[in-house]
Amino acid sequence: MLITIGLAGGTMLAMALIMSFVLGWADKTFRVEVDERVEAILGILPGANCGGCGFMGCSDYAVAIVVDEVGVNKCPVGGQSCAERLASVMGVEAGETIPWRPVVHCGAHYEQRLMRTEYRGVQKCSNANLVANVQGCTYGCLGFGDCIQSCKYDAVHVVDGLATIDYDKCIGCGACTRVCPRNIISLAPFRDERILAVTCSNKDKGKDVKAVCMVGCIGCGACARMSDIITIQNNLSTVDYDHYDPEKMDGLIKASQKCPQKRLLYVGKPTDEQKQAAAAAGPMTIAQADFKTTVDDMEWRG
Repeated sequence: MLITIGLAGGTMLAMALIMSFVLGWADKTFRVEVDERVEAILGILPGANCGGCGFMGCSDYAVAIVVDEVGVNKCPVGGQSCAERLASVMGVEAGETIPWRPVVHCGAHYEQRLMRTEYRGVQKCSNANLVANVQGCTYGCLGFGDCIQSCKYDAVHVVDGLATIDYDKCIGCGACTRVCPRNIISLAPFRDERILAVTCSNKDKGKDVKAVCMVGCIGCGACARMSDIITIQNNLSTVDYDHYDPEKMDGLIKASQKCPQKRLLYVGKPTDEQKQAAAAAGPMTIAQADFKTTVDDMEWRG
């Protein structure tokens, strides 16, 4: 019996020594050297893993910065200070970091939507979007809150059937833009705390828009005549954010005032001065959203 136990123990010890040798050899042979800069960058990135930079997480972005020389100013959570620290590690210029935030390109609440029918299926936008005639506008917000479930920061809420962004909490990760089946939420560059945006996505003719929505853009072109950065594309007003200048807003402000449907509205977080002005003037209309639809894909727009 003692001999048997001794042989078993000796065999196990021998196997353990052999496996230790094999694992040690494999570790040295197949080890992938990690650039020290990747570790340094990971230490700087906020670790939110939100995907707002366009990569799966902070680790993927760190590797992309070092290996693929991707820009250091893509982290929406870290902002400009993070970009400058990353630039110092890489020995490059940080460049300007413009925060991107979601804009909801729909402004119609329940009572403003015409030709609505009761939907009794699974209460999700992704499911309702597959059902015909849930509402007359095939471009509008469905209001079942898929965007709410996607947001880790409690920055999206549905108010009276309309997705609404809380810009005090939003970090611009873009999660809400990816889950919206109608793609009416998109990211836009915020060169100021608030920007003017078109809160409609309907590209139908004006009379068809009015048949399904009380506040939809009718493509009349009044705004385009007031501002040189607004154009009418597919019957819908579109803001060219590449030329959006917060210091030159006269044309855009006149355009918003001229719009008969009041669809060109401020989106974002008001400053303290703007809050005081709004309190003195009465209730202020704040929009939020961004755009695309199931009918077709479009790039981000105003």
